[in-house]
Amino acid sequence: MILSFLSLLVVTFLAGSIVFVIPRWKGESYNLALIFAGAYLFGITLIHILPELFQQTGSSEMIGSLVLVGFFLQIFLEYFTSGVEHGHVHLHENDQSHTMATSVSMLFALCIHAFFEGTLLAHPSTIHAHHQSNALLIGILLHKIPAAFALMSIVTCHFESKAKSMVFLGIFALASPLGLLVSDYVAHQEWVSSSGFAILFALVSGSFLKISTTIFFESNPEHKLNLKKILISSLAALLAIIADSLF
Repeated sequence: MILSFLSLLVVTFLAGSIVFVIPRWKGESYNLALIFAGAYLFGITLIHILPELFQQTGSSEMIGSLVLVGFFLQIFLEYFTSGVEHGHVHLHENDQSHTMATSVSMLFALCIHAFFEGTLLAHPSTIHAHHQSNALLIGILLHKIPAAFALMSIVTCHFESKAKSMVFLGIFALASPLGLLVSDYVAHQEWVSSSGFAILFALVSGSFLKISTTIFFESNPEHKLNLKKILISSLAALLAIIADSLF
């Protein structure tokens, strides 16, 4: 758990800090990085999280319904986050409508999502077949990197204070590790049943499916055949399968 905690904290913080070196990283390289992260997250959700939930709970209808609920809850959150969690950077210089209140609400919504995705790594034995899953950790980290960069791109664009931007980044970086700590403690204290964790994990799975599919759809709005994107997506999905089998 210590490795997961430190990885989530450090990688997220460093990814967000890159914005001070590359303030406008975008274009094909950024899109390909997003596609890779989205494809890996999509793959690990399908081959790792959902199969374990279906196997351990034995209630396919309940899990399927909760995944669907999680999918639409993520749509609701994106009204506040503007899609930052799937790497979207919406920059509007001197946009007076982007106030401190809207920035705080965006950060709050992002932290809700980040907190609950961190709970997946707690791995209570009543749900997960094996306690350690580096494959899942890798997927979450790949997801956090563009999200942290996108958040900082927006924050530094609208606020001149570097200290204020770093506070935003620090809060976001702590959200997932806190989710891990809280859920691990709750699991050890047996305050939540296996059914309760199954509900939570199914909702997060739906959120992951929404984020990853959005990345796919919005990376190619013209719906044109792009061999490079297909190869990147296939490679990421293959790596998800290999990582899950090895780790």
